[in-house]
Amino acid sequence: MSNAQSAAPTSRREQILKEAARLFAERGFHGVGVDEIGAAVGISGPGLYRHFAGKDAMLAELLVGISERLLEGGRMRVAEGGESPEAVLDALIEGHIDFALDDRPLITLHDRELDRLREADRKRVRRLQREYVELWVEVVRRVHALPSESRARAAVHAVFGLLNSTPHLGRPGALPGRTEMAELLHRLALGAFGAVAGEPEDGEAEGGEPQSGESVAGESVAVGVRGA
Repeated sequence: MSNAQSAAPTSRREQILKEAARLFAERGFHGVGVDEIGAAVGISGPGLYRHFAGKDAMLAELLVGISERLLEGGRMRVAEGGESPEAVLDALIEGHIDFALDDRPLITLHDRELDRLREADRKRVRRLQREYVELWVEVVRRVHALPSESRARAAVHAVFGLLNSTPHLGRPGALPGRTEMAELLHRLALGAFGAVAGEPEDGEAEGGEPQSGESVAGESVAVGVRGA
């Protein structure tokens, strides 16, 4: 997600979602009332129902919406390409760092509240996240000439965990400036991917593919750091 996408909301609906995400992340889904969300955007609680059916609808739109935007942004960066696979990977990393720095409440919200979604919405979030992961896996395998999807996928999940750690890095004022933090995260992500280009680990078959019975499905998720 670019800085432009993370700029000030342009509609009342977006304002409501932004404040709902902040309040849900700070105090938990059940710790926030509709009236408080309304007060945060300058309208009455009942007035929110002109935009959303209720808090459940806000939560679904927040978590499904960010998964859709990450996947759409990733596809756009891959489609635009670059001079090399390395350039595409750099673009993917930059896009995810923008999200991790500018939308930290959504990371916290996903980690705490995903299970509150209706089953259909929860499955949709996880499907979108798997597609986002596989987008990265393909690029990482091109950059590092990896024969093993499982090794590349493990690296992608590890990097997501690293980038998505931003809500846990202390108070915003305690972090380096945004530019410095973005550069640090980018270097760390590239270093993590570089570390994956080695000999096959024990348990992988010759040629790098998993042996029978080894899972190749991603177990972490693109937005939060929980198991899918």
